[in-house]
Amino acid sequence: MRFRRHMEIEHGLKQIDIAPLIDIVFQLLIFFMLTSSFIIQPGIKVNLPKALTSEVVKFENVELLVSAENIVYFNGKVVVTSELKNLLAGVAKRKQSVLIRADKQASLGRIVEVWDMCRDLGVAQVNIATNQE
Repeated sequence: MRFRRHMEIEHGLKQIDIAPLIDIVFQLLIFFMLTSSFIIQPGIKVNLPKALTSEVVKFENVELLVSAENIVYFNGKVVVTSELKNLLAGVAKRKQSVLIRADKQASLGRIVEVWDMCRDLGVAQVNIATNQE
């Protein structure tokens, strides 16, 4: 004598209920949307100049930032000229490239001073960040 319970086990279920699967997918979607929106990059506000011929740089750079007040930041930390020379000498030894991000309102003389300092200390590649818009 076969009971109904044993019949379901032997012949398998007729339908698969996908409602729990859809619930889990929506919960994961909501989780990733909420967590990704809270990622904020800290930093100094810089209005980059626009350039039509700029290219995207895909490798790691040491970032020098010149603010509108002509303050120089080395990877997010304020530095003075003597510290900057020591840090750039280390960059030249490691053969890294330097990316200069300068505000539109920054003094051209200060940007050129930083650029010349990089060249004098032997940094092989110096790039300037711009916006493509």
